[in-house]
Amino acid sequence: MNRTWITLLLLSASNIFMTFAWYGHLKHLSHKHWIIAAVISWGIAFFEYLLQVPANRIGHTVMSVGQLKILQEVITLSVFVPFSILYLKEKLTVDYVYAGCCLMGAVFFLFRAKLHF
Repeated sequence: MNRTWITLLLLSASNIFMTFAWYGHLKHLSHKHWIIAAVISWGIAFFEYLLQVPANRIGHTVMSVGQLKILQEVITLSVFVPFSILYLKEKLTVDYVYAGCCLMGAVFFLFRAKLHF
């Protein structure tokens, strides 16, 4: 498997952990003191970092830091939107579509040299 795909998979997996670390406590720990939610979130984030750090190290051999960051933002939105709708029961709004379009524009500009237009 090439380094770009490994990076994509590791960043996707790390983002699932991070989404739960950042937002999962809103559903299950809202009745607890915030410090308890923070400690549990830090524990979840530990696993995120075990995936994210190698993902960025591997990815930086084939992409610039800017490309890695935009890729991470696209993954974040791709994970966050289903999470917020399915897990937190939030309402889908057109703003998610607009945000996705803006990110696709960022992807285009940072990756256009590799796309060979």
